[in-house]
Amino acid sequence: MNPSSALSEFLRTRRARLQPEDVDLPDYGGRRRVAGLRREELAHLAGVSVDYYTRLEQGRVGNPSETVLDAVARALRLAPDESGHLHRLARPADRPRRRPTTRQQPRPSLLRLLDRLDHTPAVVMGHRMDILAWNRAATALFGDYGALPLEERNIARITFLDPASRDLYGDWADCARENVAFLHLEAGRRPDDPLLAELVGQLCITSPEFQHFWAEHPVADKTSGRKLFHHPLAGPIDLAYDTLRPADDPGQALITYTADPGTPSDDALRLLLSWSASR
Repeated sequence: MNPSSALSEFLRTRRARLQPEDVDLPDYGGRRRVAGLRREELAHLAGVSVDYYTRLEQGRVGNPSETVLDAVARALRLAPDESGHLHRLARPADRPRRRPTTRQQPRPSLLRLLDRLDHTPAVVMGHRMDILAWNRAATALFGDYGALPLEERNIARITFLDPASRDLYGDWADCARENVAFLHLEAGRRPDDPLLAELVGQLCITSPEFQHFWAEHPVADKTSGRKLFHHPLAGPIDLAYDTLRPADDPGQALITYTADPGTPSDDALRLLLSWSASR
């Protein structure tokens, strides 16, 4: 996870997804040798020379200013998470050094909160997407994480390598891409993390789909949204998920899954949890 090569890959993929009409530039027709904007077009939009932007995209600018990076981010129409990712990749000296760590341990306060969520599926996720803890309701929805070896209790690993996940998630491709986007975000924050690098390397080798998504370089934090589940016992369940992070320890998070009250999904989730409790 070299920041220079990651920066080059990120800028190329973002430039490739834009067309002249997307940024109010004239398109004079003719066949383009590469997809998306040309380097000179992007340089014009960002207000820098073509030579400077070329060296930036190649990772050959030692310490670009925040003003230039902000201009490039605006020219590329980057979302806030993507803009922050660009700054971290381009200005590694500004990033606090994190010493390589072992597997995370769940925060005690999150464990106490987890224990009180009897009727809400919830997990504690680490920054590598390791599943650090879960409650009984999560076992009913996702399966028994405790039956997996410790190194396999990882959301991204399960999503891409466990065939059952493709049946469980109604929007599997979207879920898979979201996982890759979060891992890219964390790789930008922690390029020196050997366990994160090992996870990404293993998934690139074992899953062609992960390799494809990784090459697209999506970047996004895991915040909130909706997921449709096709549970083998309860049938379709549409749930909202929310990610709750301690302000002083954003490296791990409590993720909860809830149904809208009075909906068929709410009824299905209640029945599933009741059946699980009776077992």
